[in-house]
Amino acid sequence: MDDKTISVAMEIFSLLISGEEIAKSRPSTGELYQAYYANSGVYDLVTKLLARLNLAVYEYNETLFVTAGEGNKVFGYTNDDLKRMLGLRLNRELYLVYFIIYQTLLCFYTDSATYQTRDYIRLEELLQTVNTAAEGIMKENEVYESLNEKEREGFRSVALLWHELPLSANDDIDRNKAGRSSRLGMVKLTMNFLQGEKLFLATEDRFYPTDRFHALAEGYFEDVKGK
Repeated sequence: MDDKTISVAMEIFSLLISGEEIAKSRPSTGELYQAYYANSGVYDLVTKLLARLNLAVYEYNETLFVTAGEGNKVFGYTNDDLKRMLGLRLNRELYLVYFIIYQTLLCFYTDSATYQTRDYIRLEELLQTVNTAAEGIMKENEVYESLNEKEREGFRSVALLWHELPLSANDDIDRNKAGRSSRLGMVKLTMNFLQGEKLFLATEDRFYPTDRFHALAEGYFEDVKGK
């Protein structure tokens, strides 16, 4: 492998691990995108370096994105990290956030064989989606029945917490702030986090998924084969 190949691979690697996107259409990264696919040496070195750090690279709309692999404590978040970031105290509050994130994902994708089904989701729609999913668990629907005993206990704990929370922390639903004191507050807290991670853009009460979201969502379904 020559010096130029190594130099290009290291430039791509350094950009990706710093959270940058490498887009074909962007003047500053277009040549790097082309080199990643055109030069097998560059491709192999980048993927090996990322794998060593437990990082995965995904593509969407001719743009490369990187994400931390499962259990990556350096580039990812631990449960305690996320609780501090979100201002949560209990593990089940964090698991409720995970549950909301997954229901958000399912609003746009259902499995690995489907494509994006909509352009955006409204806050009230997402609230209802999470509520319907939680009610299904409480009624022990097909999804609940397919889980093992430990998983059932965990999902039921999340559903119970959801139903313990009031809809809103005050009388004006539009002014309710993000927080853990209400269902609406938890949904807003979750969406604020996803916006901070560059996965969504918000316009009034509409949330639009970014290309980064689509790259991670489609990559996720491909990795877990729709489970």
